[in-house]
Amino acid sequence: MPYIPNTDDDQRRMLESIGASGIEELFEQIPADVRLQGDLDLPSPMSEIELRRHFANLADKNASTDRFACFLGAGIYDHYIPSTVAAVLGRSEFYTSYTPYQPEISQGTLQSIFEFQTLICQLTGMEVANASLYDGATGVAEAAIMASSVTKRQQWLVSECVNPAYRETLRTYAWATGYELTEAPRDGVASDLSKLKGRIGEETACVIVQNPNFFGSIEDLGEIESMAHEKGALLVVSFDPISLGLLKPPGEYNADIVVGEGQSLGLPMAFGGPLLGLFACKQQYMRQMPGRIVGATTDTEGKPGYVLTLQTREQHIRREKATSNICTNQGLCALAATVYLSTLGKTGLRQVAELCMQKAHYLADQIDGIDGCKLLSNRPFFKEFAIKCPAPVSEINGRLREAGLIGGLDLGRFYPELADCMLLCVTEKRTRDEMDRLAEALKQ
Repeated sequence: MPYIPNTDDDQRRMLESIGASGIEELFEQIPADVRLQGDLDLPSPMSEIELRRHFANLADKNASTDRFACFLGAGIYDHYIPSTVAAVLGRSEFYTSYTPYQPEISQGTLQSIFEFQTLICQLTGMEVANASLYDGATGVAEAAIMASSVTKRQQWLVSECVNPAYRETLRTYAWATGYELTEAPRDGVASDLSKLKGRIGEETACVIVQNPNFFGSIEDLGEIESMAHEKGALLVVSFDPISLGLLKPPGEYNADIVVGEGQSLGLPMAFGGPLLGLFACKQQYMRQMPGRIVGATTDTEGKPGYVLTLQTREQHIRREKATSNICTNQGLCALAATVYLSTLGKTGLRQVAELCMQKAHYLADQIDGIDGCKLLSNRPFFKEFAIKCPAPVSEINGRLREAGLIGGLDLGRFYPELADCMLLCVTEKRTRDEMDRLAEALKQ
């Protein structure tokens, strides 16, 4: 048992051993005006029952999806999570396992990652998937760096219809690495294809688009693919995994690298994390792929086994020589996605996608008939759509919360020209009653 000093003599001896005259000397580097003066303002001790009640009361101040119907999306979504996900994730061999460097004792973790990679390849129509990145934003940024590594070009071209958080992460990566980031303007709620084409040059390493895009609209990937490859640039597509229950996967559009946010595959919203970055590419580029790859093999007795493969230890311990400094495999989150996709299967995923699309279009039709509200576009969309509001979005969302509803995203935060515009999301969890209540609240 470790020794814990708990007397004045113990503290004095420890301070003497490091040459300090007193406790205060240990904090001299901290400016005096930011140091704590006096005791912490803490309540008196509570029993376990009292403490649980206290924290429950604090939690009830949040407008959580347990009590409110959520119409907020924009990258993190309120999808239903089957009970099988928590049942498998809670098993100690997965819940407490760490990095699988020793395959002889990590076969369970390695197999689950291999199954995850297989499912992502099947979902996206790509040849190789990794396991995995932090989130959708780092997936986009790592794809851009990978594209420059493949093409030896310096410019990244991204559509303004890509999630603003992803573009902000791209700007940070470009600043840190010296690459040039160029943004292509939008045309309403979709990429302006003529301006996108005009910005693809001989130094463009990749063209980055999102489908469905940040506004929920469906992009013309076939046309964008032709533009990118005509100039020798790689096509990077960010996708919503649920949408692939209905939409043609990016691999069938000849995408080179596909990335996505995997939160909707069995992970709770959880105030923004932890998340899961999905990443897949063509086989010819897998040597430049960041993250980890698990491969299937056989042991000396001919039995099947799983190992980390195609990457040297430099990827994990020699940062200056690594293809990426992201070394996680987001193992538990990837396992959640694996269980989710396995539980639903192809038919179940399609049903979820159909419900999202049908319900979103039902709500859009309801709202479009309200005086003062209108859809920003008639373009095809999946589960998200933007509307023009008759009052400031913050004011409307405040009224909606009073009605037990979490409203949409204020687009003016990221697109100043879209002040008083709201991005709404409808998942399979939303009921007709909840959607009708939202439409009725907007009428007020």
